[in-house]
Amino acid sequence: MELIAKTPAFDSSALVIRLNPLDNVLVARQALSEGTHLEEEGIIVLQDIPSGHKVATVRVEQGQPLRRYGQIIGFASQPIEAGQHVHVQNVEMSDFSRDYAFGVDVHETPKTEAFFQGIVRADGRVATRNYIGILTSVNCSATVARAIADQFRRDIHPEALADYPNVDGVVALTHGSGCAIDSKGEAIDLLRRTLAGYAVHPNFAAVLVVGLGCETNQIQDLLDSQGLKATDQLRAFTIQGTGGTSKTIASGIEQVKSLLPQANQIKRETVSARHLIVGLQCGGSDGYSGITANPALGNAVDRLVAAGGTAILSETPEIYGAEHLLTRRAVSRAVGEKLVQRIHWWEDYCRRMNAELNNNPSAGNKAGGLTTILEKSLGAVAKAGSTNLMGVYEYAEAVSAQGLVFMDTPGYDPVSATGQVAGGANLIAFTTGRGSAYGCAPTPSIKLATNNRVFEFQQEDMDVNCGGIADGSTTIEERGAYIFQMMLDIASGARSKSEQHGYGQNEFVPWQIGAIT
Repeated sequence: MELIAKTPAFDSSALVIRLNPLDNVLVARQALSEGTHLEEEGIIVLQDIPSGHKVATVRVEQGQPLRRYGQIIGFASQPIEAGQHVHVQNVEMSDFSRDYAFGVDVHETPKTEAFFQGIVRADGRVATRNYIGILTSVNCSATVARAIADQFRRDIHPEALADYPNVDGVVALTHGSGCAIDSKGEAIDLLRRTLAGYAVHPNFAAVLVVGLGCETNQIQDLLDSQGLKATDQLRAFTIQGTGGTSKTIASGIEQVKSLLPQANQIKRETVSARHLIVGLQCGGSDGYSGITANPALGNAVDRLVAAGGTAILSETPEIYGAEHLLTRRAVSRAVGEKLVQRIHWWEDYCRRMNAELNNNPSAGNKAGGLTTILEKSLGAVAKAGSTNLMGVYEYAEAVSAQGLVFMDTPGYDPVSATGQVAGGANLIAFTTGRGSAYGCAPTPSIKLATNNRVFEFQQEDMDVNCGGIADGSTTIEERGAYIFQMMLDIASGARSKSEQHGYGQNEFVPWQIGAIT
């Protein structure tokens, strides 16, 4: 079986990109006009084709597979002539078998060393940032939590943290749930696991948990269910128990003030890259994502894993149809089968919700050239590099394995990244072709642009340009090395673009599942 090429051999002078000899579609390197002669392929373009979109290389009969990366991305819904635009108007999904071949591509990972300047906590865990966090047990306490945090915002009250330069900030992470849900169901389990992951995250020097008092998600039940205890660094209180809104805000402000001196005492020191846990995300993907930024990030992931670090691939609906490329690398059959089980769960979930997994490519994805979830997934899997799959985790479950792992999450980026951070991610690497401006707290997010246009137009949001891979001005290996070095730099305290803009407080979005009653 042909796997996705790690380093496609691009002809920088060609108007189109061929990713695999088996492909019967090519990707337009630039907008192609009707009548353009693609000399290297011996075909004439029959209609205008936007940049990043696909053109057929041969006639494809109705019902026959269309291939990109050497893999099936869909089936012709009508006859397609060589030179025609291949997209939603003539492509459909259909079931097809995939050979999971558990573990056949497992191989030894090379070992290297890399270091960054991290913050070593008392328990030995390593942080990349140093925040004080304010979490809420329920949406009803969100306003109070934000009011407490706002007193320490550097853009509103610069004097509040003037004496605490080693504190990155005070952030309130609120959500829309916590009540009117089954007190023993899956929904509250997911919420509690997520909140607990943040409560003990090393990027928080201390955490306040603020509740209303009468909610389903009682704070003590939250702590007990997750094996947590209130300490000086993990404090909990409620609006009803404190005596109202203004008293609770005042109490919270005073508690944060009491925590700041100790939080400020941290210092960074040289630590191994094995302490890095990087969540992998792609959002606003386009036709170049699987050609440029995703494989470049995959190259960086290989470097990270070689240095002992961990990478978390997620967004289960966005590996659908490409999961067989991961099961081949599963370190054990049990790991591979757990991944397949999560795929089957999503198939069943979509059936019950009267939805379909192929609904995942968004309008922006399609405008950027992605046609089906299969095509999107094949490009998304490239973020995972080439190392062994060491484990599969539930949403927001604490990640303990080192190396490449998978966490089951929805494809919606804020929800997915929230689960990764709850699982321990202390860095996020996020590829985008349409220009996502996502940011995260308390974990910094690095943005990787898939194409030159987005990088140049949104330079204030993008940290790395991978567009040069498509035009031949750089390589996957060069960008991979650059991205890995940026991971080390950002983990050492350099601020990402999204941090500079203040993103993060509004991007905490736990996965809500189940009935609201």
